[in-house]
Amino acid sequence: MTEVIAIRALEADDLDEMMKIEQLAHEFPWSEATLGSCFGRFYRALGLYLGPELQGFCLLQVLFEEATLMNICIAPAAQGQGLGRQLLQAAIELLKETGVERLLLEVRVGNAAAIALYRRLGFIETGSRADYYQAKEGREDALLMELSLHSS
Repeated sequence: MTEVIAIRALEADDLDEMMKIEQLAHEFPWSEATLGSCFGRFYRALGLYLGPELQGFCLLQVLFEEATLMNICIAPAAQGQGLGRQLLQAAIELLKETGVERLLLEVRVGNAAAIALYRRLGFIETGSRADYYQAKEGREDALLMELSLHSS
């Protein structure tokens, strides 16, 4: 039997579950304080559930007509099933409904799966930031990407 996928807004009460996923999914995870700071006035947090279990989340900073994807994270055991795509598509629809015109993000240049997903969803490359991310050995560049949310 296929489990039902639900996407809903997250609250600060969900922080413990989010931290578990963040720590499992990333070699250099965000701190609890950093994740917790994304529940303020200018932020939106969405969670993706399979049945009763949180399997992923995304954090958006929204300032007027522009939003930034601050973090998107899927539990390692749930990766490769299209859940990241579903979560990001839900976030994009939410942003469109609220009048946001463009979505920005930065991604590690070595994160080929994420870059491929963003390209499939229509993001374009707009630049880079040298030595932006901490890496096992030294630093890693960030690729800057943008998606226009204007309806055609």
